[in-house]
Amino acid sequence: MTDESTDSGASVAGAGDRPEEGLDPRVREYTAGEEQEGIPFIGAGPGDPGLLTLRGKELVDEADLVVHAGSLVSSALLEEHCADAELVNSVGKDLEELIPLMRDAHEEGRTVVRLHSGDPAVYGAALEQIDALEREGVPAYVVPGVTSSFAAAATLRTQLTLNGVANHVAFTRPRGKTLDAADDHIGEFVEMGDVTTCIYLGTHAVSDAMDRLLDREGVDPETPVAVVYHASWDDEDVITGTIADIGEKVEDAGYRASAMVLIGEAATGAGYERSYLYGDWANGGSADAAGDGSNGAGDGAETTGAETTETEADD
Repeated sequence: MTDESTDSGASVAGAGDRPEEGLDPRVREYTAGEEQEGIPFIGAGPGDPGLLTLRGKELVDEADLVVHAGSLVSSALLEEHCADAELVNSVGKDLEELIPLMRDAHEEGRTVVRLHSGDPAVYGAALEQIDALEREGVPAYVVPGVTSSFAAAATLRTQLTLNGVANHVAFTRPRGKTLDAADDHIGEFVEMGDVTTCIYLGTHAVSDAMDRLLDREGVDPETPVAVVYHASWDDEDVITGTIADIGEKVEDAGYRASAMVLIGEAATGAGYERSYLYGDWANGGSADAAGDGSNGAGDGAETTGAETTETEADD
């Protein structure tokens, strides 16, 4: 067992030093849904315990130690699935503390789980922890979760992509300590028109972000915006408006964190066009019926030889 006092500074300092060429051999050994050796970094989902994946539930239920993302993970989920585990809140702890904590517990033979909110792939800061653990000889892997923008779309009874309305989705965050003004592209995404812009980590900055949008000539102030606070939690709240007035509405509600902001026409679920998938193509229509020479198949269909098969829902 590694001495608890062993310094993990070198492992932590190596963040971003992954080899640029070649894939980890485990990439070809496991799928994303398989249980693997080591510490799983599990996406806890947006809040509701029912939105934890089956694999995530199995792993959390078996854990002896759960290191979780504080109030970003709902207490209901922790109570339902972690009653027999030691709980450690990661908020306020740096990597120099978290890495030895998880490493030592793993080397003691305890079953360790790292529980992130949403999905670790989106603003999760998981990779630097995984890499540091593996430099310490502790394997780790990711178990996907449901990200909050998906939960917000479900609450709003809409889709992030809608045929004829939004062909693209942008996951972004407002400028601040992490993002310089030059790297803030919210305005560019909104100007494109057919993009649903999902703003993470930006509840405190809704007014500021909307004011900057209003200063751009290419942005329509009447563009719909929906703000979903605590999507899927018991205290979920939905605020709707436009770029022109949503900032004031969010300020009046007093929310400063934990809300997903969706900008774009798809937030209303209105004005979309019928897809090809359940139209002419489904009825055996011709290329002329589709009007685009694609045998009636929309972008969500793939043609292989003489056969057209559905690969993704055609919005």
